[in-house]
Formats: sequence, structure tokens, C-alpha cells
Amino acid sequence: MAANYRWKSFEENEDRPEKPRRYGVTEMRGPRYSVFSQNVLQEIFESMGQFVDGLKFSGGSNSLIPKSFIKQAIETAHEHNVYVSTGDWAEHVLRSGPSAFKEYVEECKQLGFDTIELNANSLEIPEETLLRYVRLIKNGGLRAKPMFAVKFNKSDIPAGNRAFGSYVVPEPRSSEFVEDIDLLIRKAERCLEAGADTIMIDADDVCKYADSLRADIIAKVIGRLGIEKTMFEASDAKLAEWFIKRYGPNVNLYVDHSQIMDLECLRGRHLGKDHQSVLSSSYFLF
Repeated sequence: MAANYRWKSFEENEDRPEKPRRYGVTEMRGPRYSVFSQNVLQEIFESMGQFVDGLKFSGGSNSLIPKSFIKQAIETAHEHNVYVSTGDWAEHVLRSGPSAFKEYVEECKQLGFDTIELNANSLEIPEETLLRYVRLIKNGGLRAKPMFAVKFNKSDIPAGNRAFGSYVVPEPRSSEFVEDIDLLIRKAERCLEAGADTIMIDADDVCKYADSLRADIIAKVIGRLGIEKTMFEASDAKLAEWFIKRYGPNVNLYVDHSQIMDLECLRGRHLGKDHQSVLSSSYFLF
């Protein structure tokens, strides 16, 4: 191994387990922004499969791709011990009626998906309904991964000083969104209690760009929910490096397929306070 990857320091963190991992997870973005062929996926898994824990069909890409391709892609992933997750497509399914979600879970299971992602903010459903969907996914034998944004519609934020069970006069839905990290954590905790496996944090307003990263929000989320139960998107090399430097190799990250080797290089290196970045122009393999 060391002969193949001389640019990586293999002083592996003893606490980071082998696959299948519960933490130190690398989830890879699948088809959406670029077209994946079956050969490309096969090449990625053959060359980097040991570093990839999950494959996510981001957005609603799985609804546009032929089912035969999806099944082949999932089978290829499973051959390399890689789980496969849907993207945040459930909100479109619900337009077909209340029973559509159960059918969606069953279809995902038949296709071979291991995890269903639920974008709690775009679903715009009551909290109890979200928890019911988490339980439906778990009862179907799949893993549930709710995703939360740090900003909520003002109409969804509970008013203070309200007696339990008191009547609340319905108000028109607001167009204003308000940051509420405590509400995010409370909702995420309830999802975990209902059986959710991982909480995905929406990158918007948190960690979408390195120059506007909210370290305070990330610290509070990890501090309350735990590093094992949370996943963050690292959309570029600088963000990935920040997460590894701050939280070590056991942080769960969602990245583009082009970042897999870079991220694993970071996970396997003990970065000191005055280290030089390993992400230079010489590290690319392709």
C-alpha cells in the first residue's frame, strides 16, 4: 500500500475502524453535476473503493436515470462494500398523496438502496410526520438520514410562553427565514430518538464556502449530537482540510468523487499546528 501511495502518510488513526464504518465516513456524490457511466463507477471503486463508504444519488438524479442503471450502479457499489443513499427527492414524491411515501420506501428497497435521505426543510411537513417517515424507513429495513438547514421558516418556529395544548390561531405562512441552531438540534435529537442513523447538515449558511464557514454552528452541532451521528458537506479541498484539522479523521464528510484521494490523504496524516498543506499541485493521480 505504501508503495502505491508514497505521498500519503499511513500513520493510521487507531480509533478509525475498517469498513463498514460508523464514523470517519466518506460519502461520495454520485450523478448530478456530471455524467457517470458504469465504467467510471467501476474504475472509482476499483482504485479508491477502500476509501469510499457511501455513494449518494444527489438531488433527484435517481428519478431521471433508468432503473436498470441504478440497479447496476448499486450492485457495483455493494461489491465494494459501499452503501448507497438517495438524495433529497422525497418532497416531490409526496405530491402524489400521503400513501406515496410508503411506496417510495418500498421502491428504494427493491432497487437496492441502503439509505433514504429526508430534507426536513424542503418537505415542509409537521415534525410528527417527519418522525413517522423516519420510522417507516427503519421499519422497511433501510437507514434514515434526515437533513436539516440552520434556517427555518419563521412560521415553523414555536412561539415562547405558550401553554401546552393551548389553541393557536393559524397565521399565513411567512416568507422570512430565521437562523435557529437550537431548533435544528432539538429536531435532530428527536429524529435520532425515532431511529435515524445519521443527521446531514445542509451546507447552506454553514459550510458551503471556506471564507464564510460557521465554526460556531458546527461546534455546537457536533457537541450536542456527536461526531458519529453527524455528516457535513465539504465542497472543496479547503473545507475538507479544515474539518480534518479541527475534528480529526473521524468526522463524517460528504464530498465530490474528485476529492476522495485528497480527503483520505488528510485522514491518514497527523496535521500539526504549523503543517504545510498536503493539497498541492503534485498530489493529483489523474
